[in-house]
Amino acid sequence: MSADTPVPPLPSASGADGTSGTSGSSDSGSGGSGVCLERINPPHLSRPTGFSHAVRATSGTMVFLAGQTALLEGQIVGVGIVAQFERALRNLLDAAAAAGAGPSDLAKLTIFAVDVADYRRRAPDIGRVWKRLVGSDYPAMAVIGATRLWDEAALVEIEGIAVVR
Repeated sequence: MSADTPVPPLPSASGADGTSGTSGSSDSGSGGSGVCLERINPPHLSRPTGFSHAVRATSGTMVFLAGQTALLEGQIVGVGIVAQFERALRNLLDAAAAAGAGPSDLAKLTIFAVDVADYRRRAPDIGRVWKRLVGSDYPAMAVIGATRLWDEAALVEIEGIAVVR
């Protein structure tokens, strides 16, 4: 996998996503809304691919984002985990935007997948969706396997925390 194909999140000792491997340094800047999120990746931990080990907010207000699935007009849409991931991420970004947060304000995401093995197999495609919708800012992230989600047809759900100014 190349550095320009981010994969959210698959910890790997050999991956590279362009973030710094030093503690206390990485993507620190104002982002789209002026908030400063510092992405921290200590060199003694495995090099992150498509996520950051820690994200410190140096200013701003926290926004808690409820779990979003591929729900559109009352129905789960999208065939397969990649299409459902894209719709769920769009829904999360829409909720964040309504609270004044942009993609670069995402500090923490948890992704629940009913089939983690399928998520891993489709990781390059999911990474391309991430890059197109969010860019190269990576929050602290985790993928958690779930037996089923609230919407039985949902394959993935994404919840998060954003920090806005």
